[in-house]
Amino acid sequence: MATKKTPPPGKRRKKKRKIRLSLKSSKMKKTDSYSDQVGWSTDVGRTLGEAPKSKEPDTIKHQCSLCGAIMKVPKPKKARYTISCPHCGHEDAFN
Repeated sequence: MATKKTPPPGKRRKKKRKIRLSLKSSKMKKTDSYSDQVGWSTDVGRTLGEAPKSKEPDTIKHQCSLCGAIMKVPKPKKARYTISCPHCGHEDAFN
């Protein structure tokens, strides 16, 4: 015996919304009319793996911290290296 509560005078009772839990697949078209017209092409040719690599410069510019001379030195192959300035003989060490 559930009794319904009546709202206080002057207020309306909220209407409960009913939610449909059905999928809309029955309303969808059965045929697939999608065609790939825009975007990536599937033609035989270059792929992302075959992209030409940009060649990095073999030399870098370095400014001496003592005299301020700018030098072009070959790009180091190690993380730690030293550069000696031909103008003043100062050695800059990098880590």
